[in-house]
Amino acid sequence: MRNYVYPAQMQTQSMGKLSVRVNSQANLRPIENATVKITRTGDPTNVLEEIQTNSVGRTETIELPAPPLDYSLEPESMQPYSEYTLVISAPGFEDMTVSGAQILPTVTALQSSQLLPIVQPETSELFVIAPHTLYYEYPPKIAEDEIKDVSNFNIVLDRVVVPEYVVVHDGPPSDNSAKNYYVLYRDYIKNVASSEIYATWPEATIQANVLAIMSFTLNRVYTEWYRNKGYSFTITSSTAFDHKWIPERNVFENISVVVDSIFNNYLSRPGVKQPILTQYCDGVRVQCPNWMT
Repeated sequence: MRNYVYPAQMQTQSMGKLSVRVNSQANLRPIENATVKITRTGDPTNVLEEIQTNSVGRTETIELPAPPLDYSLEPESMQPYSEYTLVISAPGFEDMTVSGAQILPTVTALQSSQLLPIVQPETSELFVIAPHTLYYEYPPKIAEDEIKDVSNFNIVLDRVVVPEYVVVHDGPPSDNSAKNYYVLYRDYIKNVASSEIYATWPEATIQANVLAIMSFTLNRVYTEWYRNKGYSFTITSSTAFDHKWIPERNVFENISVVVDSIFNNYLSRPGVKQPILTQYCDGVRVQCPNWMT
């Protein structure tokens, strides 16, 4: 394994891990012998690694340089993750480029990508991964009641049900140009958690944050909050209204394990059927009294 040292890692060299899974978007079957070229974002001509998928569409797990662990454990001005660009290709499929895949030290990043069969030549997909919410300043959450008044709502569910899918509107509710994505519920929670907390945190901290994300999401599901307002989606990707969800971003293996272990849990209050709309902020750049931080 070659060692690549970037300025952010000069003080203390750390390593993170990456594994890539590639499926066909047409039938979700794994793609064997897909090629993944990895470069540092901002330096696309220098290929650091080139790996291929096996018979189940997965690559080997490789190590990549990442910033020091302390950057993600304490408030820092330095970016706590490295950014890489992945160019994924396979015969008969459109190329896909994922720019800005985030690698944290000591943990494994999982990149799952679905390639489109070629319909016309010279086509490709590009996904640019937005910065992490703890490193970039997104619009703060607009405060809401944690228990919603649904007396005038049309609620179909007679109990809280964990859905198989959620429909994510990739923008503010009023943005009619934003795309809607059908996302597996567990995959949605993993994506949001990987976008809003650092996978290097203690497991108990990750569990608490995942539980808060699930409770918030299930409140939207149970109350059919947006559908009762005339929209055709479950939740948005806007931090002002909901959680940050990023199409095609990598998630982290330890966060994925936590979600799979507690995915059917949520927070509630005695005598209240609906899950709590658990709002939270970082408590450092944004102050939110009486919320989770």
